[in-house]
Amino acid sequence: MNSLVLLLAPIALLFVSNIFMTFAWYGQFKFPNAILWQVVLVSWGIAFFEYCLAVPANRIGHQVYSAAQLKTLQEIITLLVFGVFSVLYLGETLKWNHMVAFLFLCGAAFFSFNKWT
Repeated sequence: MNSLVLLLAPIALLFVSNIFMTFAWYGQFKFPNAILWQVVLVSWGIAFFEYCLAVPANRIGHQVYSAAQLKTLQEIITLLVFGVFSVLYLGETLKWNHMVAFLFLCGAAFFSFNKWT
């Protein structure tokens, strides 16, 4: 694989896998009266597709990113996807403190991706 694909493929795969993960974990909030065991089974079914994307994302990504960098990317992508999901799907509002938390995660990415000697 060329280096640009190695850099971008894990990020794209992590974005898509996080969409599945977010629906698997939090999509149930729209169905508060659903039976718990059914919610669990549906969530497992959705999470299967998340794993089908997350595992290759990390395997490909580890060729160019460290494990710590991959985890930092994962957390930032998770927060971005969840922010959009909570506003558009759940109808919730993001407040200033959520934005501050996101900025702190961006700070974590800065420290994770810089080469400190």
